[in-house]
Amino acid sequence: MAVRTDGRLVDSPMQPVRCGACGGRVEVRKSSWDQTSIQWHEDAVRACAERRDAQPGSGPNGRFFSGCKALRDSVRAAAARGEIAIQAED
Repeated sequence: MAVRTDGRLVDSPMQPVRCGACGGRVEVRKSSWDQTSIQWHEDAVRACAERRDAQPGSGPNGRFFSGCKALRDSVRAAAARGEIAIQAED
């Protein structure tokens, strides 16, 4: 069976967004209003107070970080202003 090429990043590349709270820059791709992919850069990891203050849980996924509310708000605002594309309008 042939492997199908995933063209999503070609059709809609990730776009930079800065967090309104800490100024950290991430790369974002919004598939819909409810689905967002985020690639964190090292400066954003260091700058994010919510990420820094997150308490690790137990188990093998104890260091899982569910996300930053300030960044989520910044991404949503950028999408609402038309600064980042949304692939599938709901």
